[in-house]
Amino acid sequence: MLISTTESIPGHSIKRFFGVVTGSTVRAKHIGRDIMAGLKNIFGGELKGYTELMQESREDALARMIREAESLGANAVVNVRFTTSSITQGAAELFAYGTAVQVE
Repeated sequence: MLISTTESIPGHSIKRFFGVVTGSTVRAKHIGRDIMAGLKNIFGGELKGYTELMQESREDALARMIREAESLGANAVVNVRFTTSSITQGAAELFAYGTAVQVE
């Protein structure tokens, strides 16, 4: 599966459009990560627990989007984007979306 944030894939022609495909995951913060984040807010530095949480979330949302594209018969997804939104205090959705296509 080819994935691109651009509207096309260099060296490939889009032969068929399948439409928008999506994938999402909702994640809650972990109390242990909150404690470490509180300390980092005092002393400064990367919030590694949250960085890992966001990376896992992106991977899950992207994998779900790819599965949807594959189920349609696509071999590529173009114009891929990610967005996040707060669902409730301490929980957020990470949403991946793009256009499923068939390329040659």
